[in-house]
Amino acid sequence: MGGEIQRDTTTTTTPKLFRSGPVTSVRRLVIWVGKGLCEIVAMSVQVVAAKMAEVEIKDVPSKDVPPESPLTPNSEEKGLVKNEPNPVATSPLTDPTVKAGDQSPGFLTPNPVKMPQASAMKRTDPQQNGGEAFVNRDGTVAEAPRMKKIQFADQKQEFNKRPTKIGRRSLSRSISQSSTDSYSSAASYTDSSDDETSPRDKQQKNSKGNGDFCIKNIKQADFGRREIEIAEQEMPALMALRKRAQGEKPLAGAKVVGCTHITAQTAVLMETLSALGAQCRWAACNIYSTQNEVAAALAEGGFSVFAWKGESEDDFWWCIDRCVNLEGWQPNMILDDGGDLTHWIYKKYPNMFKKIKGIVEESVTGVHRLYQLSKAGKLCVPAMNVNDSVTKQKFDNLYCCRESILDGLKRTTDVMFGGKQVVVCGYGEVGKGCCAALKAMGSIVYVTEIDPICALQACMDGFRLVKLNEVIRQVDIVITCTGNKNVVVREYLDRMKNGCIVCNMGHSNTEIDVASLRTPELTWERVRSQVDHVIWPDGKRIVLLAEGRLLNLSCSTVPTFVLSITATTQALALIELYNAPEGRYKQDVYLLPKKMDEYVASLHLPTFDAHLTELSDEQAKYLGLNKNGPFKPNYYRY
Repeated sequence: MGGEIQRDTTTTTTPKLFRSGPVTSVRRLVIWVGKGLCEIVAMSVQVVAAKMAEVEIKDVPSKDVPPESPLTPNSEEKGLVKNEPNPVATSPLTDPTVKAGDQSPGFLTPNPVKMPQASAMKRTDPQQNGGEAFVNRDGTVAEAPRMKKIQFADQKQEFNKRPTKIGRRSLSRSISQSSTDSYSSAASYTDSSDDETSPRDKQQKNSKGNGDFCIKNIKQADFGRREIEIAEQEMPALMALRKRAQGEKPLAGAKVVGCTHITAQTAVLMETLSALGAQCRWAACNIYSTQNEVAAALAEGGFSVFAWKGESEDDFWWCIDRCVNLEGWQPNMILDDGGDLTHWIYKKYPNMFKKIKGIVEESVTGVHRLYQLSKAGKLCVPAMNVNDSVTKQKFDNLYCCRESILDGLKRTTDVMFGGKQVVVCGYGEVGKGCCAALKAMGSIVYVTEIDPICALQACMDGFRLVKLNEVIRQVDIVITCTGNKNVVVREYLDRMKNGCIVCNMGHSNTEIDVASLRTPELTWERVRSQVDHVIWPDGKRIVLLAEGRLLNLSCSTVPTFVLSITATTQALALIELYNAPEGRYKQDVYLLPKKMDEYVASLHLPTFDAHLTELSDEQAKYLGLNKNGPFKPNYYRY
């Protein structure tokens, strides 16, 4: 018909892919432009392949001669090595210096890619040991030029530099051990295998020539200084106290002898005491918790420190004695954690108490010892019970342990908590923190307790109260935090299931009867740092952490911010006892005044950008309070 459009029925050269349907003119244009670009690229590939053939180093050996490994170049190849990369081989597969997806050296990468000619097909001839050939369009077969891989001189030199033996501080340490031994408040940067010589047998001096210290290695002072600087950022109250009271020097003339965990946080406390005018000599209260690099930094800074990680029992008491027994120097203040220092002075140097103004104690165990001395009438000086201060109880014991219990167990055992049955012995502040953390991770938590009030709290918090012998056969983890002795005895250890994890979150190592496990029929196997398998004759084994000592400070880290609260409380307690007029404190154990507790808390509030509400005069009169505190009576339970 006249109105119909005549269709073009001539044969076109449309590519086969598009013959099944019509395409627009624009689409055809794009297709042909793309085809032209492909031909241009193919021609470029031909040029590259030709250039690669020109840089062939050597003829390919016959199939009767085995090819040589690129790792062992012969003398002829050594004369042909080059110190500059091949300008052609720029891909990870063609450039020996480029890593192809993995981290293996360039000379271990696959052979260079052969560049086929444009529009040629590649085939492999099985008779030629995998040799490749190209089939041209005219049907002729041409063998592809084979490239000899170039090994560059700098590459070979890099390989030769690789250590043939793994050093002590490199790959020999497992990931698990390194996570335990590095950059933590409990775990020293220093590997204990670096030097087997006892620090007691060394003569070390700092850069100023002072040698009144005994530590692992003074050369690690720079590492320790960085640890201390990091800790300072999370200890705002101590830094504020140092700034506010530095001009007044409230501890001028004080000679403080301390026995605490020597960590970066303790170092901030010691340097704060020094800035306030005190002289300090220090030993460790735990044989596993010392950070060797921090001890080195303190020694370099002029502090007399006697501690290293992994002390023996004999070393432990020797270090305490070196702190105390110095000719021409006598302490007048004691800062203790656990009561060991107080016990040693009372036993060996009782006359020193004539000049000592007071004792500051921060642990349950140490406070218990002080109350025993007071009850027996043997306490010679006033003592401040920091452990039962509100800031220490609620923050160091509860919030700190709520985080550090998981950290310690993860670092040492890599255990998954979900679904595990855990028994926590004791539901004080430490027990409450441990139970809350484990419950949040999906563990089934049981609690043992002797106090009916704490027991009722455990029940109201959703935990099942049991006796230890009722669940000892089925639980996966046993945690002690009572401050008592012989909580987990040999009878319970014998009845535990295979693989049960046993650890202690209390200060003293008396809660787990570890001594009963050191018998001939049981085998001890060190798995990693602070982790031992104790194996029974029938093959059953338990996992004992830190040999029953404090888990979090022996095996992991403790939140620095929480320790800032405790350390500030200790500093204020020292200032109070040292400056108190004669007669204010008698030979007894005292709690930190409520006003000081509130002051410690107020110093930490700016970190959270927190703003306290102030009482009006009318409100203060109505409550019968001072507008500036204290806001709670001493009998108030937070």
